[in-house]
Amino acid sequence: MALLSFVGRVLFASVFILSAWQEFDEFGVDGGPAAMALKPKFNVFSKIVSSHTGMQVPEFDIKYLVAASVAFKGVGGIFFIFGSSIGAYLLVLQQVIITPILYDFYNYDTEKKEFGLLFTKFSQNLALLGALFFFIGMKNSIPRRQLKKKAPKTKTV
Repeated sequence: MALLSFVGRVLFASVFILSAWQEFDEFGVDGGPAAMALKPKFNVFSKIVSSHTGMQVPEFDIKYLVAASVAFKGVGGIFFIFGSSIGAYLLVLQQVIITPILYDFYNYDTEKKEFGLLFTKFSQNLALLGALFFFIGMKNSIPRRQLKKKAPKTKTV
């Protein structure tokens, strides 16, 4: 059972690790294609958040968001393989921040082709997020093994 669990974690984490490797390989000086695709979507997301909450989203270079996403996916994926909750929390943080920005189906009309594609990707990422929450919940529900104190041996004469 332990081997099956390990193989499952490796397969699950490979989605994040391979994605992080690809984005890292293409990063370059400006953040690569990931930053190019994310920048206009982030600007739209910032305007929506500002109009609904009245709070201004701080300005920053988008390549730092891409770099953080790559780091969270890479490090979180490796930690997750070894069964660490920290890895799962890093992947959850990455999913919660990036998914609503990158897959902005809510900006498209339901009849458009982009809506269907983005909604499908968004739903897939929600499923990954649900699996991460399930892992964290299962990890926290298993009681930690407590060391049993050995009874002192009585000396016989």
